[in-house]
Amino acid sequence: MADAPLFSTAKEVLDWMEEGCTQGIRPGLERMEWILRQLNHPERRLKFIHIAGTNGKGSTAAMVASVLREAGYPVGMFTSPYLHHWGERITLDGKPIPEGSFVHWANQVAQQVEEMDREGLGRVTPFEFWTLVAILYFAKEAVPWFVVWESGLGGRLDSTNVVYPLVSVITNIGHDHTHILGGTLTQIAGEKAGIIKSGVPVVTACEEEEALSVLSTVAEEKQCRLYRFHREFDAEPRSNGEDGESFSFNSPFRSLERVRIPLRGEHQVKNGAAALMTLEVLRKYYATVLEEAEVLKGMESVCWPGRLEEIKQQPSVWLDGAHNPEGAEALARALRDLSCDRLLLLTAVLEDKDATGILKPLLPLVDRVMVTGVDQPRGMDPARLREVAARLRPDLDISQATRADEGLRRLLEETGERDCIVVAGTLFLVSEIREKILSE
Repeated sequence: MADAPLFSTAKEVLDWMEEGCTQGIRPGLERMEWILRQLNHPERRLKFIHIAGTNGKGSTAAMVASVLREAGYPVGMFTSPYLHHWGERITLDGKPIPEGSFVHWANQVAQQVEEMDREGLGRVTPFEFWTLVAILYFAKEAVPWFVVWESGLGGRLDSTNVVYPLVSVITNIGHDHTHILGGTLTQIAGEKAGIIKSGVPVVTACEEEEALSVLSTVAEEKQCRLYRFHREFDAEPRSNGEDGESFSFNSPFRSLERVRIPLRGEHQVKNGAAALMTLEVLRKYYATVLEEAEVLKGMESVCWPGRLEEIKQQPSVWLDGAHNPEGAEALARALRDLSCDRLLLLTAVLEDKDATGILKPLLPLVDRVMVTGVDQPRGMDPARLREVAARLRPDLDISQATRADEGLRRLLEETGERDCIVVAGTLFLVSEIREKILSE
């Protein structure tokens, strides 16, 4: 049997992941645990902040990492998906993993994958492969003080759930991946609660009572201190403006009078509160020195593109990766604060997403819709998406473009300086449009 291929470029690794990995979603930790055993458990060398949730994981992770960096701690971060470059998924102090490091650790993982296949245990998925590369890079090369660790799908059976973290964070519970995680908030909460480990503090901004009761039960069973939004900690919005949000924060350990974040939308205040409570847990229980000035500066300088981001002005073009009903509802609330003559929507969604649930909160607010496709096998056919939109609002002017850049061009041709274009529905669309506008 031939040995695992030895890669010399990132492209070779990414191409091999298409062929050498089992495609699709395969929940379960058996493959991860087998390989980590073979590698002598490198994950045990690292201090993780494990973040799960339906929406807001990335923004919360970015805020936690930004503050820790500002306070002088080296911080690794693992998130997905990426917007423009594969290296964004694995970063150290905000810098993408170097190609040489990615190739080196990918070679190590690939050899284990081939060995596991020879043992008859099958192959890892691409996401498991990424997770293993991240663990090896952080544990054996980058060696950050903390790793901000974003779960993929769910929690309990997600490949990131092989770690024992310092703190577990569950941002919120909503309807996404229901075909895998379950159709009710109770079922989905049960999957997300799978990241809760015995004795490890838990922070959540979840407000849905049926989901919260699941998290509370699991935390109690595992003897974890649970910090809940609006109960153990809170945030009071102060003002919102073109440059983001401002709020006060209260917790059992510390209060902060005026926190500013450059991220827009009331949902980001909630994410910000969850991030701050997470940092307070690190400060209180793990001797993490976080001066108030460092916390405020770290929050103010956070960067997380593609989330209610104004990428162009006159006319104004906004990007948001609202890819499930709850994300679309949060976007809709934020759009009501925009001042523009007309609101135009450019949208594309993936086939396995709830297109009706995504469009329902947005369509009452817009004057015009352009549906399009994305360069992705899972992308929904624009003609089908147009039918969904037409059923929801038969009176609306709905056009269709095969390509996203063509759809944007057509909308820009008919907008005035005081009009706004919102690009939303899937991060693949946001990525494509963001790249196009930035390259002009």
